[in-house]
Amino acid sequence: MRSRGVIKGLGLLGTAALFLYTVSYVLFSRCQENPSDRVQRAADDNLLKKLEDIEQQISNLVKTLELSPKRNGVAGYQLEEPKEPEEPKEPKKPKEPKEPKKTKESKEPEKKLGYKKLFPDSHLFSNWGDHLTEEEQSEAQKFFVQYGYNVFLSDRLPLNRSLPDTRDPKCATKVYPKQLPSISVVLIYLDEALSVIKRAIRSIIDRTPAHLLKEIILVDDHSTNDDLKEKLDEYIRSIHQGKPDLIKKVRHKERLGLTQARISGWEAAVGDVVAIIDAHIEVHKQWAEPLLARIKEDRTVVVSPVFDRVNFDTLEVMQYIAAAHAFDWQLWCMYESFRPEWYALDDPSEPGKSPSVMGILVADRVFLGEIGVLDGGMQVYGGENVELGIRVWTCGGSIEVVPCSKIAHIERAHKPYAPDLNALLRRNALRVAEVWMDEYKNNVLISWNLPLKDHGIDIGDVTERKKLRDKLNCKPFKWYIDNVYPELDTWEDLVAYGAMRNDLSDQYCVDQGPVPGSIPILYQCHFYEPQNCYYRLSGEIYIGGIKSHKYNSNRCLVDPGEGHIPGLHDCKLANEKGFHTYWDFKQ
Repeated sequence: MRSRGVIKGLGLLGTAALFLYTVSYVLFSRCQENPSDRVQRAADDNLLKKLEDIEQQISNLVKTLELSPKRNGVAGYQLEEPKEPEEPKEPKKPKEPKEPKKTKESKEPEKKLGYKKLFPDSHLFSNWGDHLTEEEQSEAQKFFVQYGYNVFLSDRLPLNRSLPDTRDPKCATKVYPKQLPSISVVLIYLDEALSVIKRAIRSIIDRTPAHLLKEIILVDDHSTNDDLKEKLDEYIRSIHQGKPDLIKKVRHKERLGLTQARISGWEAAVGDVVAIIDAHIEVHKQWAEPLLARIKEDRTVVVSPVFDRVNFDTLEVMQYIAAAHAFDWQLWCMYESFRPEWYALDDPSEPGKSPSVMGILVADRVFLGEIGVLDGGMQVYGGENVELGIRVWTCGGSIEVVPCSKIAHIERAHKPYAPDLNALLRRNALRVAEVWMDEYKNNVLISWNLPLKDHGIDIGDVTERKKLRDKLNCKPFKWYIDNVYPELDTWEDLVAYGAMRNDLSDQYCVDQGPVPGSIPILYQCHFYEPQNCYYRLSGEIYIGGIKSHKYNSNRCLVDPGEGHIPGLHDCKLANEKGFHTYWDFKQ
């Protein structure tokens, strides 16, 4: 476009120079002429006229150039007129490239490869980490083994990262009272990653109304991680510059376990409501208001938010829908459907009744104290949530899950502080059964394949907890099953359980055989779950375990008839098909 302006300038200068030269030449010639030159002058006059015509043509050309940009609508630029598209021509087929000859000097081009995976069997690198150098992989794996989640990535994420709003759309339209109880948030940890704790604190401060947040209490169950000393204190001091004394720290002088750490947090709290939460969390926006509003309506209800899962490797947030918190007879936590009346409401934003609570609990601080807080005799981990659920329901309260309150919770790949949870949970489960389950305590023993008497496991002194039950005038456990958790199968018609030895060779026991598969076998006795057998009064024999809930079907030992080998089949399906599922058993 600039070439048009250049041509215009050169045209003007050229015209002026040519005109001046011509005039000068003619005048000089006339001054020097003699009579013999007059004929030549006539020729010169003709030349001058031709030059004047050329000048006029150049002048017209310049005017045309001056008008052209204005016609195109952009001052100073010449736009090309659109052209009619040409008919596309069929492209010529390219020739097949010849394979280059290999020579000593030339090699095949190397493909660009990613970094070598140093830990191909590590769960951390199954869906993440292809971009890491070998040095970074080693660092990430070290942290993963130490913490059970991706600390390498956590350290590189912003503390105030945004979270997707995974609530039901109705939740965003709800309006809560301005006057709500104050809340003390208790974060429990043992050798947690510093960045994870800092992010939990940041999310609570940013997403809890300041007039409701009374305090944040950090309970350290005797961590040995140096990062959780001065570096954490430094972060707390930075927060206190704008929010003095918002954060308290409670540190155990020795490791006391999860339950006692929660009790320590409750003891330090002064808010109207106490929220006891794991430290590896991030709260969603408007997480507190639905919980506080429900407790304001009824101080005897213990509530829990809905947990979204944070993947241990990518730290992405995965939406979980609302569900009740429940357990099996071994007292392992599990999700359960709400009662039918909740689904009849056809409103997924409404709170639902729950038989138990999964660790994160929010309660009126005084009411929680009145019913005995938590059982300090529980060790390390497991069972304390079920104990609380049974106690709350049978001693005058209730438990609800509140769908409009969401917390993102990191799901560890493993728990470094307790690699084998079975022994811990078994011990705690027997303690709960002894205090709260009356005649149904045998079901806990059966589920762990323990003898009904003299199981030999020390459950600690339960005298004070039994006194508390009497003091609170709590209902029997049968009431709890009938009214709160009727889905539990009570196993009342169970006649015998254990292993079935072979009479001809007592070193062999009946075993469920390969899974998947349906053919039981004889196998050397080891007395683990594949050889656990259960005989019911109806005559059914289960091999390989027994289900805790009525809605689940067990695997029955079945005689299909017609000389076929006995097999293991779903009891309900076997009965529908007319298979023989009832056995006479003699011992």
